[in-house]
Parts: sequence; C-alpha cells; structure tokens
Amino acid sequence: MAYHGPSYGLSRECQMKSQAKFDLTRARESCDWVEGVTGLTLDWPSSDGLVDQLAFGHALKDGVALCTLMNVLLPGAVPRISTMKAPFKQRENLELFLKGCENYGLKSQDLFQVNDLYENKNLYMVVDCLFALGGLAQKRGFDGPVIGVKVAMENKRNFSQDKLKESQKIIGLQYGSNKGASQAGMTAYGTGRQIIPGEAQKIVSTDSHKIIGLQSGSNKGASQAGMTPYGAPRQIIPDECVKKNKHNRERSSLPHSVEDVSHDSLGSHDEDSASSAVDEDSYSQSSVTEQEIGIGDSGDYER
Repeated sequence: MAYHGPSYGLSRECQMKSQAKFDLTRARESCDWVEGVTGLTLDWPSSDGLVDQLAFGHALKDGVALCTLMNVLLPGAVPRISTMKAPFKQRENLELFLKGCENYGLKSQDLFQVNDLYENKNLYMVVDCLFALGGLAQKRGFDGPVIGVKVAMENKRNFSQDKLKESQKIIGLQYGSNKGASQAGMTAYGTGRQIIPGEAQKIVSTDSHKIIGLQSGSNKGASQAGMTPYGAPRQIIPDECVKKNKHNRERSSLPHSVEDVSHDSLGSHDEDSASSAVDEDSYSQSSVTEQEIGIGDSGDYER
C-alpha cells in the first residue's frame, strides 16, 4: 500500500469522520462471521488480533477471505482466487468480490470501493457491506452462521379499482385532524375586527354607531375653518396687510409734482405754503413706496 503522508484541511476532516464511524464491536462480529462461514483464520498483524481498524484492514485487504466467502454463499461467483501478494492481484480479488456481491443481489449503495479497504480510507463501509451481505444471505435461505438483520420479503398486495377509489375519500392522518371543529361563528376573511361579541351586538342600538368612540381619537371640537384649502398657493402676507397695500396703491395714483398743482388753486397762499404742500406730497409718496415694498406701518412682510 502506498504511503500518502499526513492529511490536512478537508482531507483531514473527512479522515477523522471516517475513523469516528468505525465501530470496533461490529468489525469484530463481521470478522467472526467470515471465519465461521469460510473456516479460514484471518491473518492479523499481531498476536493481539483485532485491536483497531488498521488490523481489520490488514486482515481483509488481500481479498482471499472475502472471495472464499462469496463462493460459499454463491458457488462459482469467483472462478479463480489469486493468492499472490502483488498489489494488483489483491485489488483484482476485491473487484471480483464486489462483482459477486452485486450478482448475489446486493444493492450498489451497500457496496464499497476497492480503495476504501485496500488503502484504509473508509473501513466502516466494509463492515456495513458485510452486515448487508449477511442479511441478504438470511433472506436467500442460507443455513450457516448469520449476521445482521434479515432482509424483509416482498409482500405485494393487489387492490381493486373500487377499493382504491374508496381510499381517496379518507383524509389521511398526515394532514392532521381538527377533532370535529368547524369555522361556524368565525369572522369572514377580509371583514373588520368584531370587538363586541355577536350576542352583545343585538342589544346595542343603531344610534350608538353615530358616536365616535375614544378609540378613534378626539379633536376637542376643533375645525378647519379659516385654513388654506388643499392645493392653494401659500399666503405669506396676511389678509389685513393685503387690504392696506391695496389702499396705498390707490393713493399713489394721485399727482405728486409741483407742475400738476395749479397756481389758481393755491389762491392767496404764498410761495412758502406752496413749497410746504410739495414737501407733504413727496412725503406721502415715499411712505407709499415703503408700504408697497413691505416696510413701515404694514410690518416686515414681503409683497
């Protein structure tokens, strides 16, 4: 057998799992069964016999005992058993044993690979294969030593079509059971939550539905009077300021220059009174201008 060196990473993890699945008790039972059926004595690496899984692999890796076992269960399954110590001859014996197991009726998932035994990779699969082979031997009527659980015999049953249709009317236990319960009296899907029970609703008068319950909240009599309608532009200047600005704009349409004032209208006023009138008009014009831009008496508002 080739030496592959220590394993690391995932290979090391798989090797540790394989070693953990190996059961020494089951391995000893399988070896005793092989010796009891074949009459051979397995070649152990030491006088202590089967002490670990490496000793188990050493005793069976040449394939001689396994091929002899297969010929006892199924005569002629392995036509020629090689006793040479060459690795390829030992591997050939293992391949012939696996082929004989398949011809005997063993399923492919119960078999192992040659390297599982020859390179001590998955020795627990060899033990499982021997137990499955012993159970199949009991089913086929082998009268020698037994091992494992006997494979069940097929018990096929034929039912008529009417019987099969009757079975479709029964709800299997896999779907669960409601113990006779029903949905009578339950609120229909999609309806509102019924806080008041059904019997209590008959006592409640229809006028009570006109009252807004405390669960809906309360606005303490407040209303939306005076509020800007939804979608209307934002009103930055209050209504009173808008009216005052409109009045000032009407006043600004009056004449403000000296030429607009007739000398006849002055009458007996002298030049000093005329100049004072001009000063008053110009002051009113400046105050109108200030109010129009949003300062002065109207407050700090934008137009």
